[in-house]
Amino acid sequence: MLVAFDPGRNVGVAYVSPAGELLCAAVVPPEDVTAVEVPPGATVLVGDGTGSAAVVAALRSAGHEPVLVPEEGTTLEARELYFRDHPPGLLMRLLPRGMRWPGRPLDDYAAYAIALRHLRGREKGGPA
Repeated sequence: MLVAFDPGRNVGVAYVSPAGELLCAAVVPPEDVTAVEVPPGATVLVGDGTGSAAVVAALRSAGHEPVLVPEEGTTLEARELYFRDHPPGLLMRLLPRGMRWPGRPLDDYAAYAIALRHLRGREKGGPA
């Protein structure tokens, strides 16, 4: 299992299967990162953007060794993933794709995008 974190004002958390299936996701305040349950043997991933140093430090203090994953562009990926899982209604579909935006934060889906990016990198022979 992968547990991915998208750092920022809020921290997105995504639990992802090795096959890339989103199992569970949440958005937590940065001060609650150490309270996030990480199953034994899970790979912990953190996006390398703004706020990553604090999240990495918090996770290390909780006994985890996170892997940094490039997170550039994950917000756009998060929007696509969100609408894949929650298809837009008729009126929203009339808007061009670039103008569609869900009515909620996407930090959890950005964490999901980070996990998928890590899995794609492993498939291509990158770091595990």
